[in-house]
Amino acid sequence: MGMLDGKVALVTGAGTGIGRETARHLAAEGATVVLVGRRAAVLDEVAEVIGESGGTAVVKPAQIADGAEVRALIDAVTSDLGAIDILVNNAGAGGRVLNVRWTSEDEWNEILGVNLTAVYLLTQAVLPGMLAGKGGTIITVSSLAAVNPNLLGGAAYGAAKAGVRNFMTYVHNTFRNDGIRATCILPGEVSTPIMDNRADPPSPQVREAMVQPDDVARAVHLAATLPTRTVIPELVIAPTRQRDISGDLEISRWKGAPEEIAAGLDAESVK
Repeated sequence: MGMLDGKVALVTGAGTGIGRETARHLAAEGATVVLVGRRAAVLDEVAEVIGESGGTAVVKPAQIADGAEVRALIDAVTSDLGAIDILVNNAGAGGRVLNVRWTSEDEWNEILGVNLTAVYLLTQAVLPGMLAGKGGTIITVSSLAAVNPNLLGGAAYGAAKAGVRNFMTYVHNTFRNDGIRATCILPGEVSTPIMDNRADPPSPQVREAMVQPDDVARAVHLAATLPTRTVIPELVIAPTRQRDISGDLEISRWKGAPEEIAAGLDAESVK
């Protein structure tokens, strides 16, 4: 008998990395897991893995930064499965231009849309069902970039992750006496596909020492399966060993610089 038997858990960004591992853990505890992401084929593969392990998963592709799509998603899930008991806001996106000097307004809005606005939209959409049922758990994966922003994640990413940390504290303070638990998880560098988009992608050896997706998924599992009388408002999970990121920061500083500036840097490098 699982600790989440009969529960409905919705996980965003469920196709890869932290979301995939979180979905597996929650399904193994008996929850019916709703897999949300942009790519149906990737979600289908995760659902197949969960099904082969005896779990239950439902695939629901959606653009979670779009309010209309989020409301339609939650309505469909509620109609098919009942009220959502656990919401895991995991989906995230990193910036392509990391220095705020050259971050475009479109990129800024895109990063905040996925990392911050989507969390607000999904939380707002599940709250009525949780309040009616007098309980629920909302877990959001933020980042240590929320408290120590730098050029690795970029300006927009750090601002968005700080925003969701603040928002989860708001939800905790506002709805805890209604039986709703809000948890914010702040991981350090996690070896997920987002690392491939870094200005200087880390080597396999460096990535092995990072927090792994399953490490964060186990933290989500803990927050979701604690007795309802207890809540973890915030949890930090970081690599044991601290690495030197000075070289990464310098490369990131110039990623996306205008052509004339980049040309000047190239000229300096050959002197």
